[in-house]
Amino acid sequence: LRGLMLAVMLAALMSSLTSIFNSSSTLFTLDLYHRARPKASERELMIVGRVFILFLVCVSLLWIPVIQTANSGQLFDYIQSVTSFLAPPITAVFLMAIFWPRANEQGAFWGLMTGLVVGLIRMVLEFSYIAPSCGQPDHRPAILANVHYLYFALILLALTCLIVVGVSLTTTPIPKEHLYRLTWWSRYSQEPRIDLTGPRMISDPVNSDYSPDSERLPDSWWRRAALWLCGLTGPSSGSVSPVIENSELNSLQEEPFWSRVCNVNALLLLAVNVFLWGYFA
Repeated sequence: LRGLMLAVMLAALMSSLTSIFNSSSTLFTLDLYHRARPKASERELMIVGRVFILFLVCVSLLWIPVIQTANSGQLFDYIQSVTSFLAPPITAVFLMAIFWPRANEQGAFWGLMTGLVVGLIRMVLEFSYIAPSCGQPDHRPAILANVHYLYFALILLALTCLIVVGVSLTTTPIPKEHLYRLTWWSRYSQEPRIDLTGPRMISDPVNSDYSPDSERLPDSWWRRAALWLCGLTGPSSGSVSPVIENSELNSLQEEPFWSRVCNVNALLLLAVNVFLWGYFA
């Protein structure tokens, strides 16, 4: 049973790491690298994304000593504390964007930046001071000694919400025609939504390595090996049919019976989780 539990924990950790690496690589490749090189081909973007994942793996290995020194080397406490420092701004922006249609891009940006700076300051202080042993006097700053990191997460969440509200109210709101089916209150709206236009980043079709005329393998063996390691030697998956916004597959409407079944199951699972947490904790 211990081995089974260890396998479950390792599988959960690996799935979390792969999702984080994939998301970080996508953000770097599309939001940073593609802006610097708008004419980069699909193959170049794929290679850059995989190289960036290798860089993240190296950073993760070098971060292990920090994990060992933080929170007395307890991995669970370390994960919870770092999440409390960095996740509340993202949660606040996500909730405000869904439940408050007046939130706009400027409010979300400054809310995230302010929350990130405050969370990083607390994280640096947390790693700079060592928690005293039980019964020993605590000489750390009051923000560390008297405010637990879970309480700090609630404070940071409220601060980010206030920043989002303040900046959004002083800037131009997003027109209603851009928000249909993007907020909680308009999730069942059948009005046509006009997407916000922005700078489109399209690869150069002339230089793209995924064009039909360039699917042949390169001549040099080392390049074939590098592309094989990056998973770029196989044929493309073919064209994807365009998504129609108001099609039946993308509709948010659902049968009332199955909606009630899902809601009852969600409440039941939540009650079971709360009971197990309270009983065993």
